[in-house]
This record gives sequence, structure tokens and C-alpha cells, in this order.
Amino acid sequence: MKIEIGSYEAKTKLPELLRQVKNGRSFTITNRGEAIADLVPSSGSRSKDKNAAAEKLKTFMGADPVRGVDIKALIAEGRA
Repeated sequence: MKIEIGSYEAKTKLPELLRQVKNGRSFTITNRGEAIADLVPSSGSRSKDKNAAAEKLKTFMGADPVRGVDIKALIAEGRA
């Protein structure tokens, strides 16, 4: 959900807005009530987060792999 914020307020609070954007929030910057720009997380940062999450999952699975589960049976069950 994007939050509308006036251009003056965006200018004065830019560091705080950038911290929030880094955490996934989005803002629409307005000028006299008219939407001018969107301040959204960079697609590059999302990609890094996905890669980091995949690496964490690989590490977890390597440290404590799931045992005694028939993956093919679970897949077949889900298709039924």
C-alpha cells in the first residue's frame, strides 16, 4: 500500500522515508494534491533479498535435511 506524502514533507523527512522504503514500504509524493512520483523499493534490492533467502534455505536444508518423506508421493497427493 502506498502512502501519500507532500513534496515538502518528503524533502524534510527523506532519510526516514528511505529507511522505510528499504523495509518494503512505498510512498506517493504529491505536489498540491497531485501525484508526482512514487518512492518504492529498488528492484535490485528485492533481487538481493530473494538470493539471500535462497542461500539461507540451502544452508538450512544442508544442516538439517528432511528425512523419511517421499516427495513424489506428496506431489502426487497434491495433484489428486
